[in-house]
Parts: sequence; structure tokens; C-alpha cells
Amino acid sequence: MTEKNYKDYLIRSFGKSEILKLMKAEIVTIDSGRFEMKIPREKFMLRPAGMYNGSTIASLVDLSSGYAVATTKAIGSYFATVELKVNYLSPAIGDELKAKAKVIKSGKILSVVSSDIFSVMKDREKHIATALVTIMQIKNLDNNEQVD
Repeated sequence: MTEKNYKDYLIRSFGKSEILKLMKAEIVTIDSGRFEMKIPREKFMLRPAGMYNGSTIASLVDLSSGYAVATTKAIGSYFATVELKVNYLSPAIGDELKAKAKVIKSGKILSVVSSDIFSVMKDREKHIATALVTIMQIKNLDNNEQVD
């Protein structure tokens, strides 16, 4: 499997996700062990004061971490979050949020990822949350079982 084919597979997977469609999410970077994505500001993501709510940030952590782990595993692998700890560093105010996830340890079953979330306003990033996530590989489907 070539790197281009793997990236294409992850891009297709990303495009099929209903939550990612709802969030109008876009991929920024896909590399081995790294995944970056961004979401624009949408009214449903905001608290009454205008800052992003914690559930949006936690969702972004979870999604970016899962895709970061996916870059290190075979196509067709299936994952579930085992643990997710988010430290909210400051209010998330901006035009978009960007997640930068990096695999710290890619194990046979469990992988650990760090994910940093930034609010972006006028091309200026502010670090607003940092997280540590444990992801479990539940199944590695063979080519006959693979669902695209």
C-alpha cells in the first residue's frame, strides 16, 4: 500500500463522517503519526458569550486523535477511545479551531496521542486546550472485510 493510497483512504473516511460534515471539518495535514484538521465557527458550537463550548473542543480532540492513530495502522483498522483527558487552557474565541494530533506511542492494541487545540483569529493561533488520549485498536479488517 502506497502512502498516497493510504492518505486517499483516510480522506474518503473523513468525508463519510456525519459529525465531520456537520462540523464542516477540513483536513490540514496527514503524515505518519500526525493529523491536523480545522473547523469553522458555527453557531451551534458556541456558548452564549461567543466562545466555543467544551464539547466541541473535546470532539475535535477525539476525532483528530483517532485519525492520527489511523495513520500508523493498516487500512481497515477500527478504533475506539479508551481514555480522553482535556486541559482547557483559555477561552476559545476565534474564527476557527485547529487540532494538531501526534501519536506518542503506537502499540499493538493501545496507542497514546497528544492533541493540541488552537483557536485561530486573523491567521493568529492561540493554544486553548491540550489533551492526552488513549485509543484502542479493536479490529484490523482484512481486505475481504474492508468497508469503504
